[in-house]
Amino acid sequence: IAQMLGISRTPVREAIHKLERERLIERQPRGGFTVLGLTQSDIEETFGIRSVLEGYAARLATTKHRPKELKALENKVDEFQGHLNKKLLDALPGINTEFHDLLYALSKSPRLIHMINALRDQIFRFRQMILKDDKLAKISNEDHIQMLKFMRKRDAEMVERLVRDHILRGQDEVLREFGKRDAGKSR
Repeated sequence: IAQMLGISRTPVREAIHKLERERLIERQPRGGFTVLGLTQSDIEETFGIRSVLEGYAARLATTKHRPKELKALENKVDEFQGHLNKKLLDALPGINTEFHDLLYALSKSPRLIHMINALRDQIFRFRQMILKDDKLAKISNEDHIQMLKFMRKRDAEMVERLVRDHILRGQDEVLREFGKRDAGKSR
């Protein structure tokens, strides 16, 4: 692979190790690797972990933020809406990730943020699936607006619930898409 790409072996080795850690590939006993498929269980586990970690981060952010720190989140909501209005859906996963990163940074919990970031690549892949549908993207941004509303009120319990519901709604959409793909393969 390194020779084919014209790069050294070190970055290829690092990429393979990362794919192994994320359980996207598996080393075979006699050499080589197998690409692991994504199962319904994998999706449910990832979203379940996310809902707990990110819900808790949002709870902390609600109690620890300073009012002026919400402006960056408001700007991301507006940027997302602007792109959505223009049907520039390819930009939405990145803007959405920035919103969530800003929100979790307000938790002021480096260890928690590190744990969330360990799922970052998987999360981004799922966001791309969800936000390619403009109706789902609109619902996602409405969720963000509600989160901000309750953050201003310092209602940590409600914000945590909103974030968990937001994530689990995403899980439902990914599982629905996953089911469609499986149904298409069996034909």
